[in-house]
Order: sequence, then structure tokens, then C-alpha cells
Amino acid sequence: MKKLFTKSILALLIIFSFSCEDINEDINSNPNDILITDVEDKLFLTGAQLANIQLQLGHLNRISGMYSGQLIGFSSLYANIYGMALSTVESNGSWNALYVGVLTNMRQLQNNSNNTLLVGIAEVMEGHAFGTAASLWGGIPYSEAGNPEVSDPVFDSQVSVYNAAIQKLNSGISTLQSASSTSLSQDIIFGGNKDKWIEAAYTLIARFNLHKKDYAAAISAANNGISSASGDMQYKPRATQNSGDVNLFATILNGSRAGDLGNSSGGSESYLLQLLSNSYSSNRNHSKTDETARYGYYKINSSSGSANTGVIAPNEPQNMVTYFENELILAEAKARQGGIADGLPHLNSVRSWLNSGGQLNDNYNGGSFNYEAFVSSDFSSGGIENADGVDAKTAFLREVIEERYVSGFGMHMPFNDARRLRKSDSAFSVPFVLVDGPAGQFPERMPYAATELNSNSNAPAEDPGIFTKTEVNQ
Repeated sequence: MKKLFTKSILALLIIFSFSCEDINEDINSNPNDILITDVEDKLFLTGAQLANIQLQLGHLNRISGMYSGQLIGFSSLYANIYGMALSTVESNGSWNALYVGVLTNMRQLQNNSNNTLLVGIAEVMEGHAFGTAASLWGGIPYSEAGNPEVSDPVFDSQVSVYNAAIQKLNSGISTLQSASSTSLSQDIIFGGNKDKWIEAAYTLIARFNLHKKDYAAAISAANNGISSASGDMQYKPRATQNSGDVNLFATILNGSRAGDLGNSSGGSESYLLQLLSNSYSSNRNHSKTDETARYGYYKINSSSGSANTGVIAPNEPQNMVTYFENELILAEAKARQGGIADGLPHLNSVRSWLNSGGQLNDNYNGGSFNYEAFVSSDFSSGGIENADGVDAKTAFLREVIEERYVSGFGMHMPFNDARRLRKSDSAFSVPFVLVDGPAGQFPERMPYAATELNSNSNAPAEDPGIFTKTEVNQ
């Protein structure tokens, strides 16, 4: 990783300077040069947010969806990746988004801006990006990354990056608490609403502590996390396919990847869809749960992005950090620390939201769905959620994780849970089918970017491989 320079501002800024006083003054200066100090600080924000969106929702997100049974690669590149042939070059774009698009621009704000709101947002965004990066790759450069005096930063351990990301999020919360919300069009996520940024930061702290299996810390943070779906952090496409500002999944299907990737084709459906449809014995429908509408909403027409009216419709928002995630963190972590009675209210809060049409758009919220509240006895042996007679707490946790799996479509959540719960000391086995590799191996990480392996002398001689477990999932 060589020195990074801030170039990811979306707006084209052209400054023309003319002087009539002395035509020889500054004769060797280019009047069209733009210095970083010439750029208004808020202009560093939008490009960095779009880069973070690519990291959270782009190519590696679709790969993690394939490796957790949510998506299927049907042909070409995605069929090869689905078959575990994942090259280091597939991480180049996300790596660049992380280190150039996010880090360089957000450090510019943190180090030079006097706008407290912008600095706080920059800290939260950096924490979000690097916590996600740690989850995807394991150990990565962070402590020395972005330092102009260091051309080849060291790779820090996964846990140290998680901890540093959490520290950055806490710093962002503290900074934002002393800031004032203001209308900010350059903030395409929350429009300058500091309270929403603070809640999202707490949910991210809870998420990363859950990855580390620090359930007490996850509870503490989630208690202050996103309190309603109106506070969800989403990428919200605002235009049509012709403008380019559309759902990222729809974009690739409208391009050269039409037919390559989806969840349903020629009678083959991903395990996610099988969980939602009565056509499969593995479905989760019963007298208290009807997933018919959500099945339709999630079903992807892989031949054309514009033909989809559900989860990847061209103008459909894409989740990054959400209310349902916060509640399900509390449901799982509180049950683990206590019992069913501690976690059940949070699971039922999500079901109440789903029962109001939550997670469906206008094309599907008129369909058939039902998410009646559970009671503790539903998880007792022989209960509606415990037909196989397992321990009641295990049955409850199984349902919570399954809900995370279904609701978390389009996020890295299912892939993170699959790896977290695969540990031999888990309280229960992974409750969903996963794509496995040769000799029963499962994907455990994304490959380091080829660009980093080739340019950083502190990088591994070669990538450890996608089947190598990361530190938190040993």
C-alpha cells in the first residue's frame, strides 16, 4: 500500500484564476490546479459514503451471500466463485474503496475540519468500514494505514482492528454528542441528523462485539442502538437506471451479468427461498408464521435487474445497519446471558414490525404474511418452534439466528453468523444449510486484494486462502 492521495470527490471542481496586475506573476503556476485546502470540507463526505456503500453492499457482499446459502452463482464469473474459485483480484475494488474512498477522505475531515458534525460522521464511517473489513479479511493494515510517512503499513490482528474500530465508533459518538444536527445534502445517509448517526454507531459497536462473542458488551451498546426502522442506515437509490443511481444488485443484472447471479432459476432455489416457501420441508411457516409475501419480495429475476419489483428493484433501499439487527442482537445476547424471557421481547418486537409490513415494499405488503408474537412455551419440547425436542433455550436461539438469516439478506450478517456459529463450542449447530467446499471445508474469509499483496512488503507472501479461519472464529 503506497501513499494515498485524496481523489475521490464526486463533484468536478474547476477553478479558473486570472490576474491583470502582473502577467509575469506566478508564471510557472497552473491556475487550474486544485489543492486539498481549496476544497470545502463537506465535499469530502459524499464520495466516501459511496465508497463505503460499495464495501458494504457491492461485489464482496454478493459473494458472502453465495457462501451463506442466500444466493446462487448460475454462470460465468459468479458460477466460478460459487464453486469456490475466488481470486485475489476480486477484492481489489473493495480494498480500494476502503483505503482510498473511505480512509483517505475521512482522515482529511478528522484532521482538518472545524465542523464537529462532519468530524463525528467521519469517525463513525471509518469505524464502520474497518470493522466490516476486519470481519471480511481478518487481519488488515490499520494502525499505520493512512500515515503519509508509512508506505508499507503492517497488518494488524483481526481482534486489534475490531477493537480500534469500536474505539473509533465511541470517539464518533462522543464527538457527535457535542455537535448540532443540520441539514446536510452531502450526507446521503442521514442528511446531517446526528442522533441517527449516534444510534447507528451504537448498533455497529454491538455488531462487532457480537462478532467477538462478547455478549455483555453487545447488550450494553445495543441498548442505545437504532430504536426504530426510521433510523435504519441504508443506501437509498433516488433515480432510474439511466442515471446510475440505482440498487447495486439491479445494476449488475442490467449489465453484463444478467443471468449470472440470483436465488431462483430453472427450478433451483437458494436455501433462503426454501426457508420461506411451503414447497420445501425446511420452510419456517406454521400457524404463527406466514412468509408468503416475503418469499415473493426476496425472489430475484436473475435475467434482468429492471424486471425485479422486490428486494433488488432499481429504486429499492439496501440495508447496512438496521433496527431489526439491533433488536435481534439483544434477543440473542440477552438469551445467552440469561434466558428465553430476557430475549423474547426483542424477537417479538421484530415480529411486530414484520407484521406491520416491515421489510416489504408497496408491491408486496398487500400479500399474505403473519408474524404472531411467540410465547415461551412455543420453545418448549414439542412446542411450535421445538418439534425436535431440543433444549428450550437452544430452540429459542435457533429461531433468533434463523430470523437474522432471513431478515439479513443483502447484508454480511448471514456470512458472519455462519462463521461465528460454526465453532465447535457453539451452543447449537448452524441452523441453516451452507455451501461447502472441497472435503467439507467452508469459506471463512475473503482473499486479500491482489494490489495489496503485490505492493506492500508487509503483506503475506501469498493469500492464506478462503478456507483459513480468522482469529475470532478459530
